[in-house]
Amino acid sequence: MRKAKFKAVFALLIFLALVAGGVYMAMYGVGDKKIGRASDIPLGLDLQGGLSVTYEITNEAPTQEEINATIDKLQRRVDGYSSEGEVYQEGEDRITVEIPVDTEKHDAHEILDQLGQPGQLLFLDETNYVLWSQGAEYKAALDGADVKNSDVLVDTSGIQQEYVVQLIFSDTGKQKFADATEANIGKQIFIIYDGTVVSAPVVQTVITGGEATISGGNMTLEQAQNLADTIKIGALPLELKQLQYNIVGAKLGKEAVSTSLKAGAVGFGIVCLIMIVIYLVPGFLASLALVAYVVLMLLILSIRGITLTLPGIAGILLSVGMAVDANVIIFTRIKEELATGESVRNSVRAGFSKALTAILDGNITTLIATFVLMALGTGSIKGFAVTLMVGIILSMFTALAITRLLLNIAVNLGIRNKKFFGVAKKPKIRNYVKNSKYCMIASLIVIILGLVFMPINKANTGRSLNYALEFTGGTSTTVTFDEAYDLHRAEEEVAPVIAEATGIQVGTIQIQVVEGTTQVIFKTAELTEQQSTDMDVKLRESFNISEISSQSISSTISGEMKKDAIVAIIIASILMLIYIAVRFSDVRFGASAVLALLHDVMVVFMFYSVAQLSVGNTFIACMLTIVGYSINATIIIFDRIRENMKLMDIVKDGYEHIVNTSIAQTFSRSIYTSLTTFVTVLVLYIMGVASLKEFTFTLMVGIVCGAYSSICITGPLWLLLKNKFKKKEA
Repeated sequence: MRKAKFKAVFALLIFLALVAGGVYMAMYGVGDKKIGRASDIPLGLDLQGGLSVTYEITNEAPTQEEINATIDKLQRRVDGYSSEGEVYQEGEDRITVEIPVDTEKHDAHEILDQLGQPGQLLFLDETNYVLWSQGAEYKAALDGADVKNSDVLVDTSGIQQEYVVQLIFSDTGKQKFADATEANIGKQIFIIYDGTVVSAPVVQTVITGGEATISGGNMTLEQAQNLADTIKIGALPLELKQLQYNIVGAKLGKEAVSTSLKAGAVGFGIVCLIMIVIYLVPGFLASLALVAYVVLMLLILSIRGITLTLPGIAGILLSVGMAVDANVIIFTRIKEELATGESVRNSVRAGFSKALTAILDGNITTLIATFVLMALGTGSIKGFAVTLMVGIILSMFTALAITRLLLNIAVNLGIRNKKFFGVAKKPKIRNYVKNSKYCMIASLIVIILGLVFMPINKANTGRSLNYALEFTGGTSTTVTFDEAYDLHRAEEEVAPVIAEATGIQVGTIQIQVVEGTTQVIFKTAELTEQQSTDMDVKLRESFNISEISSQSISSTISGEMKKDAIVAIIIASILMLIYIAVRFSDVRFGASAVLALLHDVMVVFMFYSVAQLSVGNTFIACMLTIVGYSINATIIIFDRIRENMKLMDIVKDGYEHIVNTSIAQTFSRSIYTSLTTFVTVLVLYIMGVASLKEFTFTLMVGIVCGAYSSICITGPLWLLLKNKFKKKEA
């Protein structure tokens, strides 16, 4: 016994020392490079500002299709520097690139040199390659405009699997490539990017289908991916010339970061207090595990250099909720075991054992969506996915390893009185299935209300939804004042004047301060000539201004990015459906989970439609957060239904009673998890800056909706599908 206590004390001291060391490292860093310091976590353009570079298109009479293709491929190149960069068209012949960077720590000129001029992609046969290498005049078989896409595939037709690079050509490139391969069978085609030969495959046969693969050389996955990315981002249809660059301020302001951190600390404290009040000793130990979670998250973000943005913050909020959720599932199971008369030690052991499948299934299902979004998403979507992936892995580790360690330490130290752990009361079983029809009708009315408001909005405002600049583009107005304005002052003094003059909502105006100058950039919805004139007059009447210039700007979310996002979400939903169907041996579990997920998204969509909330990057982040939160909550109920189907008499009790019992048993978990996550977001809503109000409000709506659907819809929906599509039984 003494030996067990000694080991417990020693383990506790080691844990506290590691946490203290982690806190110190996060605050001050380690070594000359200050490794791990939280203040060095790179922030996105929306949180810290960065470098803005404007290019001029030098081609004569470029088509809009060529401009859009150039923007999309530039965006993919910028993603190599930061997943949060933005590329958009300005005026008729300009393209602007914005890259997040801390200008106090990095030289903007150095970044410009690294970004360089967009490269040129060429496909040359052997004859023209010789001419090109000698500096003589040559004629390229294909160039970047002829390549539509490139990706990595795995070829399993040989003895060993091999990584190959797939090329997909445009309609014009298809015929050009067919001609080139026909004329060069047995010869090399040299692929040149930015004056460097990146590949020189030998033509094996005539290729007429518009698709080809580069194989051979035993390429590693990394080599194949680099080649595919080089071809993809190098395929720029237009030539660009750098005109100017500016250092721009954050869209949300540094105040958004500091207030978010303060709000996060307050919210975290409240969550810990709730956990302690509800779960007593396990709640206190879970709070220590959550401290370790936060420290580990900060260290990983800093050491790995993961860029943190508003969508990234959403991913962290979701992962914190899932970390709390895992502990709640475990503690609920422990209290249930204690209610059967088991000892504290056996209850702790059984609680972790019985909670394991629910935690794994819920987190793995969300991870599936995360991996798909990382692979296919771009920009803010990929940033969201990265932080969420890190958070999910850490949440599982802290719940299943650290919380377990601390509970075992507590038991070995002699804390075995059941009153310190709480004993579950027998849940009151209500007829959730019978009442679900009223919930489904109410949900349908709410969703229809949102759809009805879309044509009403279109009639009143000309747009069915209040699309933000990221989707629609608009007007960029650069105002040169006689004195310098910071972001806060521009928001408070100038934005209302612009809103009054143009008739647009003040909350839709995006503001960026050009550092080192007296210029401020105001991005609004597209302004008519009259609106621009009225704004010009009003600004000059209200402020001392030396110059005002306006340019139309395109959306920062290109058509290709929209398509990638939609494809990613569809594929993620299909994979989640398949995983749930396999794990629960019933495709109706997967179908009802995806339908419930769609329900949550549509209800939140209704709020965007009715309240005319801004549909932009925050909309994407909010919807992705709801998807992850909703699917995790649904899995918990399904796990209990699966368990009760084995424990209860189906013939005697019936499936309806099993569903009602399962919902009753998981009711407290659904409420407590939603409460803790809701509190975290609520504090951010109350304490955060105005630019975060809309984002946090819709997140709160999504959290409430996720709890509602998991309790009132998912289980009954599964039963409805089961009764409607019964399997044939012998």
